[in-house]
Amino acid sequence: MTAAPQHRPAPRLIATDLDGTLLRDDKSVSDRTVAALAAAEQAGIEVFFVTGRPARWMDVVSDHVHGHGLAICANGAAVVDLHDGRKFIEVHALPRPVALDVVRALRAAAPGTSFAVELTSGITYEPAYPPFYLDPGAVVAVAEELLAEETPGTAAPVLKLLAHHPELSPDAFLDLARSAAGEHASITRSSPTSLLEISGLGVSKASTLALCCAERGISAAEVVAFGDMPNDVEMLTWAGTSYAMGNAHPDVIAAASGRTVANNEDGVAVVIEQILAERAAAQA
Repeated sequence: MTAAPQHRPAPRLIATDLDGTLLRDDKSVSDRTVAALAAAEQAGIEVFFVTGRPARWMDVVSDHVHGHGLAICANGAAVVDLHDGRKFIEVHALPRPVALDVVRALRAAAPGTSFAVELTSGITYEPAYPPFYLDPGAVVAVAEELLAEETPGTAAPVLKLLAHHPELSPDAFLDLARSAAGEHASITRSSPTSLLEISGLGVSKASTLALCCAERGISAAEVVAFGDMPNDVEMLTWAGTSYAMGNAHPDVIAAASGRTVANNEDGVAVVIEQILAERAAAQA
């Protein structure tokens, strides 16, 4: 069952997170969810995938993007066209000097923190950072080297800085990082481990989704959003109707206006089916 907000306007856009939300735990998209997404698009409701994932990890849903073909990646730092070879349409970069300020602040506040740098060209990381097995051949060096550029503005844009701590709990690390470096950048998390995701100040899933909606003349009240982790909170707060998954973090449950069942129970599809059923009944 879902807890549905009342008196909502007719939805024009569905914005859904991927991991822990649209995707099942095995990273698959169920047949039921595939059918629900297609039915929503056929009914004239746009679907946006809004994820912390980089563009190169979007294979899991590339076949299920209809119409516009756009996805919001890296927690709002990039808008990518999945119909055009994952071409970057918009980039909201984290300035390299700011990223260095964050590195220094977190090293001081949480000794033992290691970093990775997500670029439009791929991932790089420090020797102590947990290796990316999905990205073999990544450059490995200290953060100062990873963020250096000989001529300002000539290197690949930084989409986000990743920070990992081997001992702190995930929420404690997030609170500490926001206190130490929140004035420099937007800091959030989506992993069950102590892994933080750091974007340009003011950049979030919500900020980029709002821009995409404005371009289409779609108001926040006409958006239905889904999520499960702290990096979804701003988006769920912004959207007129929002659902926390049954497996969601407590902060997400508090931010959302409704709740659906867990990702492994196709919670997104359940709500889309309800929306389409209500639309059909209203038109009957």
